This record gives sequence, C-alpha cells and structure tokens, in this order.
Amino acid sequence: MQVNLFSWRMIQAFLPPLRRSAHTRIVNVSRGAGSYTDTVFARAFRGGAAATYGISKAALNALTSTLVAELAATPVIVNAVCPGLTATYPGAEAMGARPVAQSAAGVVWAATLPDDGPRGGFFRDGKPLDW
Repeated sequence: MQVNLFSWRMIQAFLPPLRRSAHTRIVNVSRGAGSYTDTVFARAFRGGAAATYGISKAALNALTSTLVAELAATPVIVNAVCPGLTATYPGAEAMGARPVAQSAAGVVWAATLPDDGPRGGFFRDGKPLDW
C-alpha cells in the first residue's frame, strides 16, 4: 500500500503544475494482480497468493478512476497500465518474464496518448483490460 496506493500524495503535490500543462498524462503502473478477470495475474486465479499485492494494485486502479473523475474538466489524461511480467531482476527472463524494453512500451504508449485518448482505462500493451 505504501508504494502502490499512497502515490496519490505525490500526484496531489504535482497537480497544480500538471493542470497548467496542455498535454499532461498520469500513468499508474498497475498489474493484472489488481484485476478480477485477468486470466494470468488476477487475484481469483492465484488462489490468494500475494493477496496484499493484488489488493494494493486494485486500490491503484480505483485511484486511477477517482483521478479521472477529479480531473474531468482538465486536459489531464489518467490511465493505469499493466506492464506484464517483467525481467527486473537477474534470472527473471528464465521464469518467462519479458525484457524491460518490451514491458515499458505499454507505459510509453499511455504517456504519449493523443489529447483525445482514453481516460480511466486499464491497459496492457495498448489493449484494454477489465479490472
């Protein structure tokens, strides 16, 4: 919760200058673990494993929705992105994790959306996910 949900404090601190920008994007890095339906990472498919992690990511997805409502009258676009299983530590690729650059592409996609891009979505590789 400290990392995944309480980031809203940082977002709130940066909102005044972000609201003045014409092309602001907020991308929350979530996970399918915060979803009820993701067939790979969802809480329902993991038998309760790492429950607190999944709960914190579900809270981050809810925060994303809340920010969209709060910022509806602004040009700020807010979305959540699941980068998938990412090789962020030695040996992770041997366990099926994909390279960092491949996972980062979805985050970059959300950070560079056009001004009429989606708001409040949850995405992996630019494709919508349910949460």
